[in-house]
Amino acid sequence: MKAFLGILGTLLVLAAAYYGMFRGWRNRQARQADLAPLPAAPADDKTKGVEGVYVATTTAGDWMDRIAVHELGVRSIADLAVSEAGLIFHRQGAADVFIPADHLTGVRTDRGIAGKVTAEKSGLVVVSWQHDGRALDTGFRPRRKADTAPLTASISTLIGAEQK
Repeated sequence: MKAFLGILGTLLVLAAAYYGMFRGWRNRQARQADLAPLPAAPADDKTKGVEGVYVATTTAGDWMDRIAVHELGVRSIADLAVSEAGLIFHRQGAADVFIPADHLTGVRTDRGIAGKVTAEKSGLVVVSWQHDGRALDTGFRPRRKADTAPLTASISTLIGAEQK
């Protein structure tokens, strides 16, 4: 009987924890509901990019404030394609994310964003951009470490070309 009560108690604590996380995510979505929908990706852009993991989009400068609306907070396997139009994250199991070139404000490498921390200091490519009057950061972890520097350079070139 004690074992049964112990198991039941543990299950209740776990259920309460999951319910609390669910409510927290819903409250975050409600607070961020005023964020405008993302621009649509160009229909003709099927370019295959660098393979990796789309980590999340956060409020710029606050790497723990994950954006919950428009599936921006959903971690997924993705590839990141850089084109003259901008960046497109082709994601598996979630909607693609398109960032127009004129919305980009910066790119850097970093150690962590939104609960994803890497061992190396430059394990993530973090793209800074503006949308609907908000400054945002989007993290991407390339599958191969060798892809980090060329990806960062191509995004920097795109940002430089837009600022001219």
